Amino acid sequence: MRAEHAIEAEGLWRRYGPRGAGGFDAVRGLDFTVAHGELFALLGTNGAGKTSTVELLEGLERPARGRVRVLGHDPYAERRAVRPRIGIMLQQGGFPAELTVRETARMWAGVTTGARPPAEALELVGLQQRAGVRIKQLSGGERRRLDLALALLGSPEVLFLDEPTTGMDPEGRRDTWRLVRELRADGTTVVLTTHYLDEAEELADRLAIMRGGRIVVTGTPAEVTAARPSRIRFTLPEDVAAERLPLPATATVEEGRVEIRTRHLQEELTELLLWARREDVTLSGLDARSASLEEAFLDIARGRDEAPPAGGSGHADGREKAEVTA
Repeated sequence: MRAEHAIEAEGLWRRYGPRGAGGFDAVRGLDFTVAHGELFALLGTNGAGKTSTVELLEGLERPARGRVRVLGHDPYAERRAVRPRIGIMLQQGGFPAELTVRETARMWAGVTTGARPPAEALELVGLQQRAGVRIKQLSGGERRRLDLALALLGSPEVLFLDEPTTGMDPEGRRDTWRLVRELRADGTTVVLTTHYLDEAEELADRLAIMRGGRIVVTGTPAEVTAARPSRIRFTLPEDVAAERLPLPATATVEEGRVEIRTRHLQEELTELLLWARREDVTLSGLDARSASLEEAFLDIARGRDEAPPAGGSGHADGREKAEVTA
């Protein structure tokens, strides 16, 4: 019988060291699910608890408290039932430098249940022309492609990707994104950790942002960003006093540079532009836009989480968008 969710985490804790002051809780009571065929991104600054969480999902460690299920099984206690059905791409593969790409893929296929032909896996990631090259001669981006190829050897139902495009050039990143989208379209569940916020925004169906071992906000990328205030920035001419402007209380002015943070982007921007036309004032460097995922991430990472959690409460289609350049 198929489990309702591909991944379930309930009251998940991970502790390093003994009880009491001598230990440290890296993961503190996480609750989340990942649907079958969904791409779920787990974001956070270094030390937020991402890697500790993913290692619990992969079955590499037992939770200190709580419950994990991957494809309906405990990934630690029932490892033999889970391991053949998942693929793991670590941050670094650590393969023998003297082996060729082909030899490495064949070696890995030999210990992978139901492995697809190594040449097929290399072709998926665009390394078929580099099959005879030694690992030590590969670029950083090519090594990441090899890591991905080996994670895909077993045609996994659940794929864990840890910083998959680090070291890749722009073309390599786009190719990897395309492949990940194709895998998801074919039904593969993907858990992604990345420091590239554009990558999460581009690929994720849903995401969670962690801080201090807890999930602070979760939702679709559009929901997470829509929960933050939009921004309007411009520079006033030297002969125009800021007091003349129809500025809300949330505006800041510093040496003629004005920033307005607002949850009513269209109304505030319209009022500002109508005023500028009436007063014949040019607002140089005018830039108006909804909050980006990067801005939301940085606010949360710095502890400025004044916005409510987005999961279940955001409206992806209602996100205001405006880009104005003067």
